[in-house]
Amino acid sequence: MNKQLYQFFTDDHRRLDELLEKAISHPDNYEMEYYEKFRTGLLKHIKMEEKILFPAAQLANNNKPLDKAAQLRLDHGALTALMVPTPFADLIKVLKFILEVHDRVEEEEGGVYDVCEGLTSHQTDELLGQLRQVAEVPVHKHNDAPIAWQAAERAVIRAGYDFHGIISGKFPLPE
Repeated sequence: MNKQLYQFFTDDHRRLDELLEKAISHPDNYEMEYYEKFRTGLLKHIKMEEKILFPAAQLANNNKPLDKAAQLRLDHGALTALMVPTPFADLIKVLKFILEVHDRVEEEEGGVYDVCEGLTSHQTDELLGQLRQVAEVPVHKHNDAPIAWQAAERAVIRAGYDFHGIISGKFPLPE
């Protein structure tokens, strides 16, 4: 297996990680230009997985959803909701935690990307072509209304994460 899809998505993970790190490198003054690139990039990444990769893998799997697809979709919902408010320390802490867990599930040996790669190996070039054509997701200005933060909190909890535990540092990363 040549792992072209795996490489495509993991390279994008690294690109997004770098953008986020550049955005938050000065904790007292986030670099919003980098954060906005991270934000639109993350939403595009989620779109590529949800609209192209996962459906193709499911179809190739006799239309049976991937084992971890439901959890990944919940994670995507939480990550998307966290993109609504203006970033601040607690939001970044939760965001980074979820990304670390989520990316590990996708990238680990035998993880979701390996499964997708195996199931769709007969159409790698076609999928890569589609992925390269995906447009950015249009975004609105950040919404700092309390309801936006509350919605993000609910989405994180719905995805199975201890929202307040992550913020307080009492919710360890799973091994």
